[in-house]
Amino acid sequence: MTAIKHALQRDIFTPNDERLLSIVNVCKAGKKKKNCFLCATVTTERPVQVKVVKVKKSDKGDFYKRQMAWELRDLTEVDAKDANKENPEFDLHFEKVYRWVASSTAEKNSFICCIWKLNQRYLRKKVEFVNVSAQLLEELPKAEESVPSSENQSVAGGDEDALDDYQELNTREEQDIEGMMEVCEYAISNAEAFAEKLSKELQVLDGANIQSIMASEKQVNILMQLLDEALTEVDTIEGKLSSYEEMLQSVKDQMDQISQSNRLIQISNSNNDKLLDEIQFLVNHMDLSRGHIRALQEGDLSSPKGIEACINASEALLQCMSVALRPGHDKLAAVKQQQMLFCELRDAFARRLTNHLNNVFVHQFNHFSHFKMTIPQFYRSSCLSLPGHDQSSTLSQHTADLTLPKHSPLHRDLLRYAKLMEWLKNTQREKYDGLSRTYVDYMSRLYEREIKDFFEGAKIKMAGTTKEPKGKFGVAGLHGSSGKLTGSTSSLNKLAVQGSSSRRSQSSSLLDMGNMSASDLDVADRTKFDKIFEQVLSELEPLCLAEQDFIIKFFKLQQQVPLAQAEVDDTDGGTSSRPPANEHRHSISSERDMVRFMMNKIFQSIETELNSLIALGDKMDSFHSLYMLVKMSHHVWTAENVDPASYLSTTLGNVLVTVKRNFDKCIQGQIRAMEEVKISKKSKVGILAFVTSFEEFAELAETIFRNAERRGDLDKAYSKLIRAVFFNVEKVANESQKTPRDVVMMENFHHIFSTLSRLKISCLESERREAKHKYTEHLQAYVITSLGQPLEKLNHFFEGVEARVAQGVREEEVSYQLAFSKQELRKVIKEYPGKEVKKGLDNLYKKVDKHLCEEESLLQVVWHSMQDEFIRQYKHFEGLIGRCYPGSGITMDFTIQDMLEYFSSIAQSH
Repeated sequence: MTAIKHALQRDIFTPNDERLLSIVNVCKAGKKKKNCFLCATVTTERPVQVKVVKVKKSDKGDFYKRQMAWELRDLTEVDAKDANKENPEFDLHFEKVYRWVASSTAEKNSFICCIWKLNQRYLRKKVEFVNVSAQLLEELPKAEESVPSSENQSVAGGDEDALDDYQELNTREEQDIEGMMEVCEYAISNAEAFAEKLSKELQVLDGANIQSIMASEKQVNILMQLLDEALTEVDTIEGKLSSYEEMLQSVKDQMDQISQSNRLIQISNSNNDKLLDEIQFLVNHMDLSRGHIRALQEGDLSSPKGIEACINASEALLQCMSVALRPGHDKLAAVKQQQMLFCELRDAFARRLTNHLNNVFVHQFNHFSHFKMTIPQFYRSSCLSLPGHDQSSTLSQHTADLTLPKHSPLHRDLLRYAKLMEWLKNTQREKYDGLSRTYVDYMSRLYEREIKDFFEGAKIKMAGTTKEPKGKFGVAGLHGSSGKLTGSTSSLNKLAVQGSSSRRSQSSSLLDMGNMSASDLDVADRTKFDKIFEQVLSELEPLCLAEQDFIIKFFKLQQQVPLAQAEVDDTDGGTSSRPPANEHRHSISSERDMVRFMMNKIFQSIETELNSLIALGDKMDSFHSLYMLVKMSHHVWTAENVDPASYLSTTLGNVLVTVKRNFDKCIQGQIRAMEEVKISKKSKVGILAFVTSFEEFAELAETIFRNAERRGDLDKAYSKLIRAVFFNVEKVANESQKTPRDVVMMENFHHIFSTLSRLKISCLESERREAKHKYTEHLQAYVITSLGQPLEKLNHFFEGVEARVAQGVREEEVSYQLAFSKQELRKVIKEYPGKEVKKGLDNLYKKVDKHLCEEESLLQVVWHSMQDEFIRQYKHFEGLIGRCYPGSGITMDFTIQDMLEYFSSIAQSH
């Protein structure tokens, strides 16, 4: 063990300026036997540090390495396990308990004894020793007591040296030994002789020392006496030091008490500061001034100053009630009392505010109701007060200004309470809801009466636009009283308006509103209806928007909602089909629903009255649906630009559906009337009534829909109508017996082509080209069919010639055919001299004139086309004569110049 101790001192502790005092070979208890060494060390430099170091032998060699170290001051307990029996186990309590098993009990006891001594010297008995033999701990004190007092300090100072079993030579001692060995030549070769020599020299020195001691006995006695006196002084000093220590201990106890008192005072001051902070918090946030309390209890809710004071007091009360109390505040009696006071003030002020606003609602309603006289009552009273006064003139006079009463004064008076309503909404939701229901109830009755009177006045003005209802477009216009098309176009138009002036002759006046005449009755009535309908919508729009804006501001609904987030809901005021993304959006959606619900309740009669007005206009004249569609579309577009989720845009959108349905019904009625048309078998057809009606419809529609938002609806209607017109023109042409089919097709498609070319309707461009093609096609067919009759035999002869050529007979050999010889050709030509041809053309002109109608003025066009066709046939006949009868000298009895004169003279004569 000594060799190991020396090796550890040299390799591990000397480089770290440490001295090894004790060592024990141990292993951990309960584990595989892995030996290591626990070493007790002190540093060579002051202040001295005492450590317990764990050293382990390396697995790859014979050297040792430092594995772990603990400061001795961190050691709290040493447990030897058993004080009576030999037990190699022991525990060291540092930050945790380390259990060890020593290689022998003696090593364990030696190590524990060293720890105990170090504890006595450096730690002032801090470490607790458990299950350690008292005999082991008493060995050192007894040894110290047996040493004279003069040597106590040296022993005490040499505790560390006494612990060493082996001391390493220092440098000086090594140099002295080396010097002695150099003087003695055989110091290395004969160690025994060298040792014997050293022994003899030591004995000589010992003898000299003894003699010196004996010679200095007197000095020794004197020295001993001095030492005794020094010890006495030391004892005296130690007594004084002990008394000083006791005094210092008393001072220390007093200082500890003072320190404890200071700490308690600091804690008390800190608690007082915190308490003051809590009190200030409660006073600042839960104290309501007397002025605010007086305003809540007695404030005047009818004057501006009183309302302002109540608003400030209610906001202060809401702020006090909404303060976030800190933990424990709700258990304080004062806080509970203050909260009860706030609740009483809140409830009392809410009742007072609710009663006042209810009275305001009733007063305003009675005020408007008292001074409001309905239109029928006003008319009746006016008529009764003026005997002999014409009632119709009275109605016209008093309905000149069709307006709705404005409620801006009511809104202005109520908006003063908007902030109080917001306070009521946040504090007393039930009373807030009750007020909203009361407001809706009174205003719905007021608006219902006003709107009913307003629409009744509008209906009276509309009814005054015409003395008798107009027939439905296309039904009376096409059927007439007899239900059939009569002999001429003029008679058809007379039937179409039931005895009024011809719509066909007055269609151009639709675009000229300046020169009014008796025949312009339809245009004037429609224009007046359009103005009345526009006036109705223009009055309703600001009324609804103003009321919705007031509801939002007064009841504090739908605050700061961007238009981009507004969702268009169902027209019945239901909630949006999309679920809200979070609670905030849900709150916004519910407020929008509340606005929509209140507006639906207040203006529940608007949609019904509008539909009734639309039905009246449609009954008066189906053309009114065009005006209503344009106006309603414009107002819906305007309302959606302002707020797509507003009540106005939703209601007008619903009414627009009805108007669109009436417009579609008007178009379907026209198409059905076209399909039900029947023609007379005894009169010529001419321009069909539904073709003229389509022209009138297109002219009127283009005037109404100029720059309109819903042009697409009109384009779809055009497509349906023009297809029906094309189909039924061909149907009537096929059924015509008096007028040739080609004439019916040619005249009507020419009229359609002219109308479309004049109006320049872009969506009907392909139909315009189709109408032109059909007109040209049937014009050519009619000309060819008609020209076959004046030169019938000549036509038949040359048809036979062409047939022979087609059968393979050479053209120059056709004259050898008996039926087509030159003699036969001369006979046929003789039958058509110039006079006969002119006579035949004159009869043909009369026949064409009989077939064509006067309105379309196509006679000259057809006659000119026949002239061109006749000249073409003439040139064709001459060509056949030249090819089939060459050199025969056969020619027609008339020339092309003669034919031009015939056609010109016939046209001029008629």
